[in-house]
Amino acid sequence: VMVGYVMLSMCWNKQLNRNLLDGQKIETAWTVLPVFVLIMIAMPSLRLLYLMDEVSEPSITMKTVGHQWYWSYEYSDFNHIEFDSYMVPESDLEKGMFRLLEVDNRVVLPMQAQVRILVTAADVLHSWTVPSLGVKVDATPGRVNQTSFFMNRPGLFY
Repeated sequence: VMVGYVMLSMCWNKQLNRNLLDGQKIETAWTVLPVFVLIMIAMPSLRLLYLMDEVSEPSITMKTVGHQWYWSYEYSDFNHIEFDSYMVPESDLEKGMFRLLEVDNRVVLPMQAQVRILVTAADVLHSWTVPSLGVKVDATPGRVNQTSFFMNRPGLFY
C-alpha cells in the first residue's frame, strides 16, 4: 500500500518527483529497504520449513519404491517386511470398489503414531500422494525423499 501511494503521488506531484528521483541516497534507500523487509519475512519462514521437515522420533519408518505400474513397500523397522502393491484391474473390481484406487495389498499403518515415509523410484518419476492425510512426495530415481505424517483417525485412505 505504501509503495502504491508513493508511486501515485510521484505521478501527480512533479516537484516531489524531481526531489525523490534525483539522488543517490534515495535510490540506495529504495534498494536496501525492500531487502531488509524480505530478510525479515524469509528468516521465520525458513525456520518453520526446516522444523516441519524434521522428524525426531518416528514410531515407524516405511520405505516406498515407485515402479512403472506398481509400488513396493518395506517396513524397515520389522525385519524388513517387503511386499508389492498392484492396482486391481477393472475387470476384477467388485461393487463398491473404486476404479484406479483399489490395490491388491494395502499398506497398514498405526494410528496416533508419527510415521516417516522414505520415497524413491526405480525407473521414472512418480508421486506418492494421500490427499486426505495431506501428504505428497515426489519419487525420483536415484534420490530418497522423506516426509512424515500423523494419523489421528482410523480409516481407509486412498
